[in-house]
Amino acid sequence: MKSRLYATAGALALALGAPAQVLAATEPKTDPTKEFILQPWIEIPKIGPIDLSITKGVFYLFLSAAILLVGTLLVVRNLRLHPKRLQAFVEIVYDFSETQIGRASLPAKSYRTWFPYLATLFLFIWINNMISYLPLPVDTEHKIWGWLPTPSFYAATSNISVTLALTLVTFFASHYVGIKHNGAGPYFKSWFPPVGGAIKILIIPLEILSQFLRLVSLSVRLFANMLAGHLLVLMCVSLIIIIGNVFVAAASVPVAVFFYCFELVLVANLQAFIFALLSGIYIGTAAEPHH
Repeated sequence: MKSRLYATAGALALALGAPAQVLAATEPKTDPTKEFILQPWIEIPKIGPIDLSITKGVFYLFLSAAILLVGTLLVVRNLRLHPKRLQAFVEIVYDFSETQIGRASLPAKSYRTWFPYLATLFLFIWINNMISYLPLPVDTEHKIWGWLPTPSFYAATSNISVTLALTLVTFFASHYVGIKHNGAGPYFKSWFPPVGGAIKILIIPLEILSQFLRLVSLSVRLFANMLAGHLLVLMCVSLIIIIGNVFVAAASVPVAVFFYCFELVLVANLQAFIFALLSGIYIGTAAEPHH
């Protein structure tokens, strides 16, 4: 068991340090923040202000969707009474999604309709977060041997456009559910506590503002955590290049490995769970308002 852990840690350190060693040989300085600038791989003509060009962010979204779709089809087409590893893993994930997200946030009348959305949302974000820590050849700015993109880390969920788009789906879904189950008038009236007098003038705009602040809190939480985590890892590795001394790797790479494991094991999983859970809470409280 120990030998496996040492082998894994060694491979991880090599994966983190090798790209920096390659870059150090060609560039005396580097800027880790450039990893988050999306350059078009395949340019598509704009439709007004909308740019549909394929970037590495779009690639990661397609890759996550493909993993989710193919994994689901493989399990569904090969269901067994005594499940193998993939089916057993999917059953554990399903049970977790059902008990900790669906049942914990949705009322009974909305569960059957909206649990599939929450489970899909959780898995899509989780897969995005997990594959973002795999060193894939996506850095087209720096190439090995003149043609092979340098392995790098990137999280589609570290892009505010992605997290905001996911948040908007939840935002509009929650208000749709609220109007459907309660009617427009009673639903919007439920936003405000039963207070009177001058304080009502203050409460009304604050309650309306709080609804729109959900867009900020839900999208920025996921975006900021994933961006900060990847920047920490990339900054630690980039110190080898920035300082210009390969011996810095003896200190920076172990620190990078620590942050890498922390982000992969805790942050990537926790942020997917929080996003899906809060989405369920917003939809559930809209279906059964407290006020």
